[in-house]
Amino acid sequence: MVHASNILQDLDTTNYNWLITGVGGFIGSHLLEYLLKRNQQVIGLDNFSTGFKSNIEEVTKKFEPNYIEKNFRLIEGDIRDLSTCMEASKAADFVLHQAALGSVNRSIDDPISTNENNLNGFLNIMRASENNKVKRVVFASSSSVYGDNEKLPKTEPNIGNPLSPYAATKLMNEIYAHVFSENYGIEYIGLRYFNVFGERQDPKGDYAAVIPLWIDSVVNGNEVFINGDGETSRDFCFIDNVVQANILSALTDNKDALNQCFNVACGSRITLNQLLSFIIDITKKLIDLQEDPKISFRDFRKGDIRHSLASIDAAIKMLTYDPKINVREGLEKTISYFIQQNGENR
Repeated sequence: MVHASNILQDLDTTNYNWLITGVGGFIGSHLLEYLLKRNQQVIGLDNFSTGFKSNIEEVTKKFEPNYIEKNFRLIEGDIRDLSTCMEASKAADFVLHQAALGSVNRSIDDPISTNENNLNGFLNIMRASENNKVKRVVFASSSSVYGDNEKLPKTEPNIGNPLSPYAATKLMNEIYAHVFSENYGIEYIGLRYFNVFGERQDPKGDYAAVIPLWIDSVVNGNEVFINGDGETSRDFCFIDNVVQANILSALTDNKDALNQCFNVACGSRITLNQLLSFIIDITKKLIDLQEDPKISFRDFRKGDIRHSLASIDAAIKMLTYDPKINVREGLEKTISYFIQQNGENR
């Protein structure tokens, strides 16, 4: 089997055309940066309902304007529109489908919009990719598909009943991908992300993820809220590892890896209490905190699972996935970024 480093080196010698949906989002913008650094041709699609043009600008300003003009095209459009998906994917070799309405909580508050974006939008991307003869679709699934299955670690064949509309849409994405593969011959790989974090993750809003929310609170001396008793545990995964998994999935020549879904995580877990302790400790080393933040405990949230831990054996074996950055190192990079951004925005 070809080693990961050899697969990734292929980008240095071969030019491909890529479509990134949700390119203005946290994960999408990191995929954009990675590919532009390797002289790839990228089309980005986003309606900016949850993504940000500032994320794209932060990436593109690292390159010369004429390089961006040659290598990147942004389509401001909606995956819920099939004609837009057709246009965006017509020259693509690979589709990295990240566009979705995230958040378990949001899906409970608004299941209709979650379904329209995450399921109908997904079908449009698959239909357009099949029509335009895209080589492969790599799409963002979720650890939420494991639902009420409490067995740890989470292994790909053993999912459970979904606990939220968001989880249901992600499970249906996997089912539809299989159906499209069987009926139309399209290649796919689904990636079940486990609690991704890193630079450019939005700390604002009602549905902000826990790590950027807590970093923002600690850095600015605000109260930190923990849902439950803090002993809930998660397998947190730094963004660079997720980017690696996407590129490996697109470029792998391992036929046994095709038309399957893989966990993308670090294969270790920490509790929320431990996570907050890490964030406070790292922040103290970077800036002068006057005092530790006030910590308040609230009720558990609907749809949340108690513990999560991924087996990444399948991704290691089939994709040569190699998560190089652990939680502590990833937090150091993320907190440094947030402190810098916080200073620039004052």
